[in-house]
Amino acid sequence: MLETYLDELATALPPVLGNGADPVLALSRQRLIDKPHGDLPRWRDAVAALPPGPAPHDLDRDTVTLGAPGAAVDRDALVTALQGLIPWRKGPFEFFGQTVDTEWRSDWKWQRVAPHLSDLRGRRVLDVGCGSGYHGWRMVGAGADFVLGIDPTILFLMQYLAVRRYAPRAPFWFAPLRMEELPASAAFDTVFSMGVLYHRRSPLDHLLELAGALRPGGELVLETLVVEGGEHTVLMPEGRYAAMRNVFFLPSSAHLAIWLRRSGFEEVRCVDETVTTTDEQRATDWMRFQSLPDFLDPDHPSRTREGHPAPRRATLVARKRR
Repeated sequence: MLETYLDELATALPPVLGNGADPVLALSRQRLIDKPHGDLPRWRDAVAALPPGPAPHDLDRDTVTLGAPGAAVDRDALVTALQGLIPWRKGPFEFFGQTVDTEWRSDWKWQRVAPHLSDLRGRRVLDVGCGSGYHGWRMVGAGADFVLGIDPTILFLMQYLAVRRYAPRAPFWFAPLRMEELPASAAFDTVFSMGVLYHRRSPLDHLLELAGALRPGGELVLETLVVEGGEHTVLMPEGRYAAMRNVFFLPSSAHLAIWLRRSGFEEVRCVDETVTTTDEQRATDWMRFQSLPDFLDPDHPSRTREGHPAPRRATLVARKRR
């Protein structure tokens, strides 16, 4: 399964990335074949136990839908296989009528973002920190000609392969690497970075990496945690933020716009700013660990349990200078 996927990846990437495809393919092989994650055999077996594909699919729905609900499949085996890929964080998905109710209602984020995008039809798109691939599938559903998702978490790649089993010809590819490992290529018309910037010790370096992936005039869609305030407002938590150790900089939307302009972007606009609710991010049967309700102050839910402002996310859209 993985060897076949890597062979297909080796065919798909060079026309877009040129020589930059070589290190991407080498890292992908190292992490999937040469030095695999210890749980990879179990996850691979879970994907292999799913009903065979391809199957009818709909990638342009809030719930990405794979297989007909009435298809003759072994329901118990289907559920067991999907449960073998828990935790499911980004979605939702439906496999042959079985809903996978993920931790995040990622469809809500897509609904907030989609009205502000340039038409994705015919575009080459990069999705940084793509998780399970939910938004990448939605990008294909919106008509993107080529989508590359990158994320270092191998479980998320296996969840992507579970979906790809039923939509093998969709032009969406996943490579298990971080943004700083992707060679600058100026190959993409649109780059998404959603839920990544606040995990970076050097946010300006991340913005420069995103610019390096875009063609001149290309569009960046940046979504990240922010705080309320003016142009000079930035929060750097001294310890954890909402129980997360790896949160570094939370700027105001106005300050984030300055970062973007300093990093080679123009026409910067904040298209959405929304407080994350416990309806949008929560534990489910498909993600059984702690989630946002556990990370807020039970007496003052407008604050995290560390006393910081509760999660607020902004989406900014900008263009790379020509």
